[in-house]
Amino acid sequence: MTAVTEDLKALAGKASEELADASALEVLRWTAETFGDDFIVASNMQDAVLIDLATQVKSDVDVLFLETGYHFAETLGTRDAVATVYPQVRIVNAQAEQSVAQQDAEYGPKLHERDPNQCCHLRKVVPLRQTLSKYSAWVTGVRRVDAPTRADTPIVTWDERNGLVKINPIAPWTDDEFRAYITEHGILENPLVSVGYLSIGCAPCTAKVAPGADPRSGRWAGSSKTECGLHG
Repeated sequence: MTAVTEDLKALAGKASEELADASALEVLRWTAETFGDDFIVASNMQDAVLIDLATQVKSDVDVLFLETGYHFAETLGTRDAVATVYPQVRIVNAQAEQSVAQQDAEYGPKLHERDPNQCCHLRKVVPLRQTLSKYSAWVTGVRRVDAPTRADTPIVTWDERNGLVKINPIAPWTDDEFRAYITEHGILENPLVSVGYLSIGCAPCTAKVAPGADPRSGRWAGSSKTECGLHG
């Protein structure tokens, strides 16, 4: 383990305690002051809540978007709208090493149906890891209410898998708080949300959510898969 890694792990541990009850903006302000240009904000372009918050402390923040090759047109449109509404933001499109056609040629068509874990690994996990290797910290929009697997999400932690500090400034937010922020600030939102897509990923693996059902039930519906591997 390098000295830099040890220092970052210690920094994450200290911040986890000190920022446990901090507001999202306080956490992001600490992030900008601590890391300068050496952090990136991840977004799946379901909405621009996290981006809006981050630009309040750093208008030219880097924003990570995993361009899997399988996105809804509406998701790509939201990404492009973000670039218009927040013109100083730099969107980093992380792409897989293979195009969808190349992946189909090597693994066979519709890998996402036969082995969704492998597809997510190739098109999300690897590109994410490669992009994050250029930074000391990343900011995510993970919230504790998203899923049982995320119930204990800390505000700041050491991301062992990717080797950098992970910051989750809106982890404590309830769904009501999240919706209120969108409404009060007129935040960009993927138009698919309004027609029942409450957890948006790749088009082949995302379905509408039944009224009253768990928002993430629309991801990999009909399978036991609940996470793409980015957060655990």
